[in-house]
Amino acid sequence: MAMQEGFNQSPPYVDVDLFASDQPLKEVITANGAEDEAMLLAAFGRRWGAADMAEQARLANENPPKLHAYDAKGFRRDVVEYHPSYHHFLKESIGANLHASTWTTEGEREDAPAEVARAARCYMVAQVENGHLNPVTMTRAAVAALACQADVTADMIKKVVTRHYDPSFRPWEEKFGITLGIAMTERQGGTDVRTNVTRAEATSDGYELTGHKWFASAPMSDAFLVLAQANDAPTAFLVPRFRPDGTINGLEFQRLKDKLGNRSNASTEMQFDKAFAWRIGGEGDGIATIMASVQLTRVDCAVGSAGLMRGALSQALNHVRHRNVFSKRLSDQPLMRAVLADLALEVEAALALAMRLCRALDLSAKKASEKARARLLTPVAKYWICKRAPSFVAETMECLGGNGFIEENVMPRLYREAPVNAIWEGSGNVLCLDVLRMLAQDRDAVLSVVAEVKKSAGDLPGGKAAAQFVEECFANPGSDFLARAAVERLALLAAAEAMRAASLPYAEAFAATRLGGEVGETYGARGLAREEADRLIMRAMPG
Repeated sequence: MAMQEGFNQSPPYVDVDLFASDQPLKEVITANGAEDEAMLLAAFGRRWGAADMAEQARLANENPPKLHAYDAKGFRRDVVEYHPSYHHFLKESIGANLHASTWTTEGEREDAPAEVARAARCYMVAQVENGHLNPVTMTRAAVAALACQADVTADMIKKVVTRHYDPSFRPWEEKFGITLGIAMTERQGGTDVRTNVTRAEATSDGYELTGHKWFASAPMSDAFLVLAQANDAPTAFLVPRFRPDGTINGLEFQRLKDKLGNRSNASTEMQFDKAFAWRIGGEGDGIATIMASVQLTRVDCAVGSAGLMRGALSQALNHVRHRNVFSKRLSDQPLMRAVLADLALEVEAALALAMRLCRALDLSAKKASEKARARLLTPVAKYWICKRAPSFVAETMECLGGNGFIEENVMPRLYREAPVNAIWEGSGNVLCLDVLRMLAQDRDAVLSVVAEVKKSAGDLPGGKAAAQFVEECFANPGSDFLARAAVERLALLAAAEAMRAASLPYAEAFAATRLGGEVGETYGARGLAREEADRLIMRAMPG
């Protein structure tokens, strides 16, 4: 039996440098202005690629949160208990400033690559443990809305932007660092937040909220950005866990959601019983106020899904290069190489598109064209990248055969995690409707972005036809039925453009296999040249 130990089995994919072993990532961050971050990103990549981080990820997902609605005497408690591994990850990510780095850039140049540098880190983190990124993302995004009411939120924002993670359950004023949550959807409306029935009544020192939220993630946050009806108008509010007098606020957790994935992170049904709240923005301005945060959470969904794809690809590559099948190394089998190369090409495209979007965010304060690009490509990139992730991870599981379907392997966790970003923060149809809404509000800005993408990538295989299809759909007032097709084509073309802008060598191959002529439906069936496949696998192979 001792001789059989590890026979023809791949070693664990641990103790790797997630940055240095990822050639496309290194090239993309350089192309998008963050080359000065390379040394810091390498240290970050080594830390997150360590074996102990992989073990902490296993523990955090095998020991999901527990709700303690009542104490032993029957009094309301409403706290969620997490495994120590979950707190470990939040301490690491908040210590690395992933929750606030884009808000703490004083003294840096106006076009500093804060979004790109942060996204590169989130891309690596998602490969290891994606669940805890939910409170990190929401804390970062909520600040965008809180800035609308700085007279109320200034002191709270100061505590957000520290690098201190404090999981204790006590008033935010007593803590050095805090996290924020966002709770919008209700049972009867879901995405249609205009149908929310939670009511807000003005009081002498703020508002009282009564109602419910059907889905609220990271329930142990110190305060929540929520939507409620104030005088029958959707309005944004900030609801702290404790009232200003130090007593526990009227937030009751009814139950935790039993989710398909995202197991390490809790999501709850939340009831408001005359919960104290501060108004954020004007009455009736709630949707516009909260959309500033939603744009940022959608960007993180795209980045996180790209990271999940890279994590799954790395697991597959690590397996096939150590596994012998039919007297050959599995990585040398021609059919397997066709699949792996196609997967690697898709990861490069998803990464390039996500990072180009983040660069547009970095430049949006300075350039109107970049602001328009960021606004349009946020739903476009989220739509395509997040939708590709589930089928992508499924294909990588197949590379491992039966081992990939066993819970001791990391693949099932990645597979369960893959659909979440496509659903949260706006599902596919919602994102397409958002694009159409933008088209109705500022057609010229949308078409100018499409024209820029066409100019840069229209000469790629299938590029001109794809751009024309998008333009024709956007020119038709009744284009709702074709919105998915238009958004998908625009995403593919924008991804190819982003690859070219980053000087990645396979922009033409991506366009040819996704937009040009007849292409296959599955990975490995798209007709990549053998020489291109070999080079793509070599670039993607992890350390």
